[in-house]
Amino acid sequence: MSTARELAWGVRWRIPAILAVTVFVNYLDRNNLALALPRIAQEFGWSDREVGSKGELLLAAFFLSYGVSNMLLSPLAERFGPKRSVIVAIAAFSLFTILSATVGQSLTALIVLRLLLGLGEGVHIPMLCAISSRWFPVSERSRANAIWGTGILLASATAPLIVIPLINLIDWRPMFAVLGAVGMLLSIPLVWFCVQDEPRREWGVSDTELMYICSGRETSDMAAVRTHRASYTSDRRFWLAVAGGTLNAFCAFGILNWLPIYFNRAKGIDFERLGWPLALIFATGIAGMSLMAYLGDRLQRRTLLASVGFLMAGVMVYIASIVNSLELLVLFFAIAVFFQSTYGAQEYAIVQRLLPADQIGAGTGLYNGLSIIFGGVGGSLIPGTVVATTGSFDAGIFSIVVGAVVAAFILLVLARTLRY
Repeated sequence: MSTARELAWGVRWRIPAILAVTVFVNYLDRNNLALALPRIAQEFGWSDREVGSKGELLLAAFFLSYGVSNMLLSPLAERFGPKRSVIVAIAAFSLFTILSATVGQSLTALIVLRLLLGLGEGVHIPMLCAISSRWFPVSERSRANAIWGTGILLASATAPLIVIPLINLIDWRPMFAVLGAVGMLLSIPLVWFCVQDEPRREWGVSDTELMYICSGRETSDMAAVRTHRASYTSDRRFWLAVAGGTLNAFCAFGILNWLPIYFNRAKGIDFERLGWPLALIFATGIAGMSLMAYLGDRLQRRTLLASVGFLMAGVMVYIASIVNSLELLVLFFAIAVFFQSTYGAQEYAIVQRLLPADQIGAGTGLYNGLSIIFGGVGGSLIPGTVVATTGSFDAGIFSIVVGAVVAAFILLVLARTLRY
């Protein structure tokens, strides 16, 4: 009984909880511009079509450099050390967020700062994957990754309640400085003192827990990959996962980036009233992430769960786009986010399954980089281009429905080839 309790409440479970704080700070700095976009558009006097054409450049700039940074810098960061690389990433993206307050006086300056922000954030998520893969056996990775991944959804849910009041109080430029400074002061000391790259006895890990972690790292799939160090790049399952991740990024960031301006311009909701509706929508993702992470580890059918989640999310976004009541908008977008979070709960456990243990960081960087370059940039450019061309925000949102349905099909194909 004591051994079971020791494993259930072991030291390893503290690690993803601390990493979740850094993810929360990361996404708060990343998402603040989307929430500020209605005010930026108002200050610069943009029409709806200009919001589409200029807003897409602002939003896409981050994802372009972020994706490149994931691919090019993650192998170097893994050699430098995951913990140290996380600290450097936090310092970098916090600094560029702060600079947005003083330097971001024009569209060009804001685009450059968003490029630098993406460059600074690039290695953060891959290094968190490297750390969690060293601390957790395969059977627990959906839950472990979901714990720090919850920081994404918590930031998405609380950002409207933090950023919009801050903008109303001090304007949108000073808001950047406040968020960047507070995030840096909060997360760097936590990582410095409380996170380690590897589980070791000197960090309070018992012999029982250490043996349990090590015994659960290897699987038949991983052993096959280890035989040929670079074989995961020629494994079609890896590229199916990349395709799924690309469409996930397209849908997730398409909603995250365009929903505030969609509610404001297409549905006529005042900027000051956006906080609680957006918070309620993204808060449902936390419940979805928690439930689906548990089911992923319990059922070991992660890709099938994600496929069903995408299909349901696409249906809910379509229904939301054809209603006008604020209550119904919040309800259907909330259900969509709940089901879309199914993939977020399984994403990195699926990817880690296909990578050799000593290349988790680099392999995740490649996966994440390609997903973000094509999906994150696409989630900014495609809805924006549709809006700029048609003048219809509803048409832009419909592109996300198409992406979700295609993602469901791709993950269904992957589910038939990936066994646990």
